[in-house]
Amino acid sequence: MTREAGELFVFETPADVTKALADLFVRCGQEAIAAHGRLCVSLSGGTTPKATYELLATPGYAGALDWTKIEVFFGDERCVPPDDPQSNYKTANDAFLSKLGVPAANVHRMRGEDDPVEAASAYSDELRNVLGADPRFDLVMLGMGPDGHTASLFPGSDPLEGDDMLARAVYSASHQQWRITLTPRVLNNARTVAFAVEGAGKAFVLKEVREGPYDPVNLPSQIIAPHDGRLVWLVDRAAAG
Repeated sequence: MTREAGELFVFETPADVTKALADLFVRCGQEAIAAHGRLCVSLSGGTTPKATYELLATPGYAGALDWTKIEVFFGDERCVPPDDPQSNYKTANDAFLSKLGVPAANVHRMRGEDDPVEAASAYSDELRNVLGADPRFDLVMLGMGPDGHTASLFPGSDPLEGDDMLARAVYSASHQQWRITLTPRVLNNARTVAFAVEGAGKAFVLKEVREGPYDPVNLPSQIIAPHDGRLVWLVDRAAAG
């Protein structure tokens, strides 16, 4: 696998990135529902996605999609209960899922309260049951940490480890926490993958990920290269350096 730089869109402010991500969400949703009757999306945690979720719940966006035709999954999750403030599920549910009438049966959360390995196996089964043996998302939302990690693929280990699985358990030594993450096999099968990146603190790593030597063990975000889809970077001016 080789790195794909993808399309780069630079916006003046974080609020502009939030709006661009919301617009992309709606556009992907409309196209997917028209093409095959539903939007299959993998959500991300983080500040920008949260702001985007809140924007999608406002009157200007809420009517743009049939929210009963959305299947919601998560790119990763901390191994905490679903009511924990660290939970990506809780963030998304509070911000927009519970407000837009997305059927509970369509929201497929990672069970962070369970044994991590068992929860990852169960999530792999859930993906196959809903999306088939080779799951394909219409949209995968991702962030990037200042260390170059994405989802819960962290520096220091091969992001392709366990790539025969759809989801796997990961222990983050830097965070001293177990997590569950989708594998690159799933992420790179998406029709559209969208990174949202903000802040001067990520400018150096963004440049390295997009333009530096290919080293996904140390810069896991480089492993994201959709093999039959679109890779989009939505970044603010500060992150663009």
